[in-house]
Amino acid sequence: MKVCVLGAGSWGTALSLVLHGRGEDVTLWSRSQGKLDGIRTAGENRTFLPGVAVPGDLKLTCDLAECVPDAEAVVFSVPSRATAPLAKEVAGLTRQSGAGSAGAKDAGKTGAPLIVLTAKGFEPESRRRLSEAVGDSLPRERVAVLAGPSHAEEVARRVPTTVVAASYERAAAEETQHLFSTDRFRVYTNHDIIGVETATALKNVIALAAGICDGLGFGDNAKGALLTRGLAEMSRLGVELGGDPATFAGLAGMGDLITTCISPHSRNRSFGEAIGRGKSAEEAERASVMVVEGVGTTKIAAELAREHDIEMPITFEVESVLLRGKKPMDAMADLMTRDLKAEVW
Repeated sequence: MKVCVLGAGSWGTALSLVLHGRGEDVTLWSRSQGKLDGIRTAGENRTFLPGVAVPGDLKLTCDLAECVPDAEAVVFSVPSRATAPLAKEVAGLTRQSGAGSAGAKDAGKTGAPLIVLTAKGFEPESRRRLSEAVGDSLPRERVAVLAGPSHAEEVARRVPTTVVAASYERAAAEETQHLFSTDRFRVYTNHDIIGVETATALKNVIALAAGICDGLGFGDNAKGALLTRGLAEMSRLGVELGGDPATFAGLAGMGDLITTCISPHSRNRSFGEAIGRGKSAEEAERASVMVVEGVGTTKIAAELAREHDIEMPITFEVESVLLRGKKPMDAMADLMTRDLKAEVW
């Protein structure tokens, strides 16, 4: 299958290697010719995946017109804020009869490519899920999301990994499943695209909190409590937005939450740790090579929680630390001294 992977960061590079290893006809795209030249010259993506070999026959381009028009699948591996704008560019180059839910039921039969989204966040301006925002430009029935506990550093090195593909229509999820599955990269399907997208975005907020705990020197007790109560917050908002509660106990929810909150590879956890050690949000952001999705998601999650009257105390405290300059230790104290209540009764 001809596949165009958009974004030559860590995740785009890792997924390109998965697809290349399957024997797919893969082209990796980046806006930066310099970045691509660096990959080709070094034989690796030294900025994002140092030490991982990139095969010489993996196609590289900075021209969408070279890879999108004939692609049978287009994989978006750019940050959340760039996904919808890039989809508009892609829409003008793909074989499709229309976008959105109307008039696109036969998109797969008429040649519209499979669209796979891999960013973990919300569209910042509209606060919509990415599949909704991309559906303005591309046939929504051809859109799938790929999520789960899957750090690029491990995927690229063929460490066993399991993820989930979700879509509005089963066909797109199953196509994604068959496109990516290998003996080291297992893909399940899920009908609940709302829950999968919401869970995989919200877990970054809790990962920031987990990093703050690490930076403050807290132990395993605090981390266990944070993950458990954080998952409860994620589920409350996710179900209110239309997600299935079971999804939050699955790969995109609990699975991704655990991995992101404990891994040294996690940019959100690492960002939070820097905050816990005394850096400001601005200082931590300047020190990060990669985009930290959880910062923008924190603001959106807190806004949605207030609008829907959902209790999300951890999220609100992370918001106060990142956006209002509250001291992390004060945030911890306020969480621990909230009104006493039952967990389950």
